Amino acid sequence: MSKTKEPLFHIVKRGEMPWYFSWCIRAAAIVLALICCGLITTLVTSENPIQIYATIIDGSFGSGRKFMVLLQNTAMLLCVALALTPAFKMRFWNIGGEGQALAGALASAACMILMKDMPNWIVIPCMVVTSLLAGAVWGAIPAFFKAKFGTNETLFTLMMNYVAIQLVAYFSVVWENPKGSGNVGVINPNTHIGWFPDLFGSKYALNIIIVVIVTVGMYIYLNYSKHGYEISVVGESERTARYIGIKVEKVIIRTMLISGAICGLAGLLLVGGTNHTINSAIVDNRGFTAVMVSWLGKFNPIWMVLTSFLLVFLSRGAGEIATDFGLNSSFGDILTGVILFFIIGCEFFINYKLSLTKSLKKEEK
Repeated sequence: MSKTKEPLFHIVKRGEMPWYFSWCIRAAAIVLALICCGLITTLVTSENPIQIYATIIDGSFGSGRKFMVLLQNTAMLLCVALALTPAFKMRFWNIGGEGQALAGALASAACMILMKDMPNWIVIPCMVVTSLLAGAVWGAIPAFFKAKFGTNETLFTLMMNYVAIQLVAYFSVVWENPKGSGNVGVINPNTHIGWFPDLFGSKYALNIIIVVIVTVGMYIYLNYSKHGYEISVVGESERTARYIGIKVEKVIIRTMLISGAICGLAGLLLVGGTNHTINSAIVDNRGFTAVMVSWLGKFNPIWMVLTSFLLVFLSRGAGEIATDFGLNSSFGDILTGVILFFIIGCEFFINYKLSLTKSLKKEEK
């Protein structure tokens, strides 16, 4: 005879959870993340926690310009997340958003530099076409090898990021201004060739409007189009898709062309709309953060608006804390990491629950 004890709790897979309940869990995680960030900062700086939370809010809403920057950063992150979502729904794990956006940014910068003597009505359309095409090609290369040879898309798209980074670094030296600086600097600062026009007195407004249109378009595309239906079926089962006559290889390549093109659009908006320069850090790791935005938003473009906004708001608040209290930028990264830990961790409690049990004695013969 031996005595055994049952575990104090079991991890049980949840059934379908109402959307409002899952978002309550996410909201609670954000509140806990803010409390944790406040405690950490108080221990480091000995400042009043209320002042710390006020600083977080001030980082995004302290002025009209800060609010527009918040919306711009949200729009750029959302744009890349929207690009990745069709591929993810198809279970094609596109981790190459960073490189695809860089490809689009590089194409935009090339048009601005090489066509600097031409009028804007020629340059800007060329920037649009080449950026979308560059991003689409960068996305289609791993899709082709996946469709034809079954290569690992996660590794392939990840490696393509580093190729794009090195290409941008190379051309940053080729186009450096002034010579010897190692960076491009502001492109066409006097003529503004290739610069997008300001709307409502802000250089951010056009980018935001374009991303809003893309968000609505992507929602319709995924939920109400034949292509969106095919993406869903391929994501559920490639075998079923082939059985009902869907050409899986064609869907993979087509979807990645769209995914890459929208990433290229993000690069275009960054170069032509706001930054007016090119460097290997211009996408600012949005290609990787967008993976989490798409996943947390359950591949729904509307929910992704909220997740993008929350991540950017909390990240800017963490950065504002580091600046206002005289801490280096690494402290802001620490706080951002804490916030992301809570946001990602809460998904466990959405998908699983802890079921407590009583200790029982069992007899085994």
